[in-house]
Amino acid sequence: MNSFTNFLKTFFMKTTKFIAIALAATFIMTGCSTMSKSLKGGLIGGGAGALVGAGVGALIGKSATSAAIGAGIGTAVGATTGAIIGKKMDKAAAAAAAIEGAKVDSIRDANNLKALKVTFDSGILFQTGKSTLNVASKDALNKFSKILKENPTMDIAIMGHTDSTGKLETNQRLSKERALSVADYLASQSVAQTQFKKVEGKDFSEPVGDNATAAGRAANRRVEVYMYASEKMITDAEAAAK
Repeated sequence: MNSFTNFLKTFFMKTTKFIAIALAATFIMTGCSTMSKSLKGGLIGGGAGALVGAGVGALIGKSATSAAIGAGIGTAVGATTGAIIGKKMDKAAAAAAAIEGAKVDSIRDANNLKALKVTFDSGILFQTGKSTLNVASKDALNKFSKILKENPTMDIAIMGHTDSTGKLETNQRLSKERALSVADYLASQSVAQTQFKKVEGKDFSEPVGDNATAAGRAANRRVEVYMYASEKMITDAEAAAK
């Protein structure tokens, strides 16, 4: 009797696991129409086993950072196309890294293409508690605007962040106003408004440093500009790859 009971338990566990994985695959392939094929494949190939006991939401959440930016093309991008875009991003990254006060990180977007995150310290851009740009900061943004104008098919997203000092509502407003100040100034330098896809204030909900320390709070007061391939940039790269 015990052996039969053990058989039933084993059968039930295996069946449950199979059903969970199958449901996850179905959800990923059919439930998220805006998700790229490469991202879907990565979720299924890399994380289906982890789904059991963790839940679909947790699995999808692991891709939230890369999925936050990226043109909604709906198809996988070829390696040659990706290499062409990568070279353009490398050139833009080198130019941005030469700007005083700018920190450049190479990231991947939702289409698994190379993208850039350029971080400006809010202490360089603004006075404490203010959203008006410092005179000195305009020189850095002037140089940055030239990079954007040289790459008109790159989309950009601007995110403002603060430290945890003060009320949430105040920080939310301040971070949004700072992001808007940067966007408005770049637009005043003839950066095409069609390049701006997102301008948001993230308050202090996404720290990069420890808010318990002065250095951590300083790092958290920042404006991030994401540069990534637009649909036209991808289309142009695909044509060049043929």
